[in-house]
Amino acid sequence: MKKDNIYFKLFLVFFKIGAFTIGGGYAMVPLIKEALVDKNNWLNDDEFVDSLAIAQSTPGILAVNISIITGTKIVGKMGAVVAALGAILPSFLMILALATTLSSVRNLPVFIAIFKGIKPVTVALIFISVVKMAKSAKLTLVKAIIPLGVGFLVAYTPLSPIAVIIITMIVGNIYFSKKDKREK
Repeated sequence: MKKDNIYFKLFLVFFKIGAFTIGGGYAMVPLIKEALVDKNNWLNDDEFVDSLAIAQSTPGILAVNISIITGTKIVGKMGAVVAALGAILPSFLMILALATTLSSVRNLPVFIAIFKGIKPVTVALIFISVVKMAKSAKLTLVKAIIPLGVGFLVAYTPLSPIAVIIITMIVGNIYFSKKDKREK
């Protein structure tokens, strides 16, 4: 494929992801995986899970972070810029359109009904993402204790999610460095 075409294809794939996923974050994961792994073979399953982990642990929007990782892998820095623009542009255009019309329609019953209908779909998409990520990560019952424990800490303690992320990063680094030393 010519380089010009790959830029257009990267832009178009991430434009579609940005335009047709409602709920952001985890609701986007199945669509992103389908586009990057299943349809275009830009990433394999392991690379996708790794990219997802990196995208989640860095500041910013999940789809934009993954677009940057994928664009860089496919065609370098310019690919990252083109893919990120594709992911950002739909939201920008939609927010611009909504901001100009929202005040006149926000109390209409049809508008309220649309958003009430979107909420359960978003929850279902997030659940599907969790199940697929667990399968891709080969999550066992023992390994499931870690994310469940982290979820418990965030939900039921006064610890902020940022503190929990920092704590798990430190504990994970200590654990894996000791594990690597034992294996050598």
